[in-house]
Amino acid sequence: MPPRLKLRDIAFFERPVQFARPFRFGAITIDATPQLFVRVEIEVEGRGTAVGASAELLVPKWFDKRPELSPAQTVDGLRRSLEIARGLYLAQTEFLTAFDLHASCIGAQVATCAKKNIPALAAAYGPAEIDKAILDALLRAAETNFFDGMIGNIVGIDARLSPDLKEADIATFLADRKPLPRVAIRHTVGLDDVVEGKGGVADVQENAGARYFKLKLSGDPSADAARLARIGTTLEALGHDYKVTLDANEQYADIEALHALVDRLDHEAALRPITSRLLYVEQPMPRDMTRQSPLGSLAARGFIIDEADDSYDAFPAARALGYRGISSKSCKGLYKSIVNATRAAKWTTGAETFFVTGEDLTCQAGLAVQQDLALGAFIGVTHAERNGHHYVDGFGETPAAEARAFAAAHPDLYADAGQGIRLSIHNGDLLTGSLNTTGFATSVHPDWSALRPLEQPKSLQEYPA
Repeated sequence: MPPRLKLRDIAFFERPVQFARPFRFGAITIDATPQLFVRVEIEVEGRGTAVGASAELLVPKWFDKRPELSPAQTVDGLRRSLEIARGLYLAQTEFLTAFDLHASCIGAQVATCAKKNIPALAAAYGPAEIDKAILDALLRAAETNFFDGMIGNIVGIDARLSPDLKEADIATFLADRKPLPRVAIRHTVGLDDVVEGKGGVADVQENAGARYFKLKLSGDPSADAARLARIGTTLEALGHDYKVTLDANEQYADIEALHALVDRLDHEAALRPITSRLLYVEQPMPRDMTRQSPLGSLAARGFIIDEADDSYDAFPAARALGYRGISSKSCKGLYKSIVNATRAAKWTTGAETFFVTGEDLTCQAGLAVQQDLALGAFIGVTHAERNGHHYVDGFGETPAAEARAFAAAHPDLYADAGQGIRLSIHNGDLLTGSLNTTGFATSVHPDWSALRPLEQPKSLQEYPA
């Protein structure tokens, strides 16, 4: 039986993060945003108390892209999601498994957030971050690591939130896991990033030797095709083979615009360096439009959903529309990632292949990148977008002593080559060996005394008109 626990406390903190270069995706450009930190204390039945932690950027204009909201207002929506989740989780006073706790709260979380005009994707953020911290504490109490703990289903994941699956499907998937010892990075090329020359996509000082590239799209078929042709020409100079993925971040207005892009990909010779190495296209249309638009003949290209992944039924719904994949992001919920990976494994046959990808919402060095990397390595993601090390200068504004502690505890993941402690990339790969440590992929917690409490969200009336 999985161990049971109850929560004693949940505390939220944040730290400013300044970007080393602007990052433009979709219709938004960001150059700074806070990083959230979660600290929980749990009591494990028969095993005493333990403390766990998690972290994630409070990213503006991704979870909620409504044009009438400012970037700051969408960050406040995430703060509200966290506070609502905190109340729901702490209201559960009985001993429960970690997944019991999640399953008991997620429905009320989405419903309560909806009443406060917070969309489902943002609503899931609060439970996702609390769940990671609870898992960290639980693994510490059990004195085991993430990989062994999850193979043994220490959290008690079952099929109550995914009735299309059987209990045996999840149990078999978990028991058969063989975590990857290394995961390739996928280098992100933002819409404002340099393409040619020094600092461009083929510059090893920028791409860290990557063999995979994620190219952002703007939603304009002509402009995107022209830019992809430039990127393809530049990547041909790499001197080694490479693969690419495309990410539109919901910018293609409808299925007709998407057809126009795919027609160019299929027929323009200048795009062959891209199309011949294209693995999939990510979230082309707005999340609401996605559920109304079967892909039809476009499905042959290989499409995945990301922002449309706002519920446990999103992947089955997307499959029925012609999508083959879905992204794993720990900020959307680690349990949902595992359920979706179970589905992909079950659905894949000789005739059809379904898959889960690793997409990084700028996970920062330390807790965030380690926990997301471990999740991907566990479910079999062989390459993952890793843009935190590229858009932020190492550990950013993390105190030097805290950064050194992470580097000492995880020497295969971090190194100081004379420019401060940074993510250490080995021939285009990240190594996962040191993630096999007691807790959720980390031997170190942040310096809580160096963090400020989570800022209280403003009401809409407090923002300037």
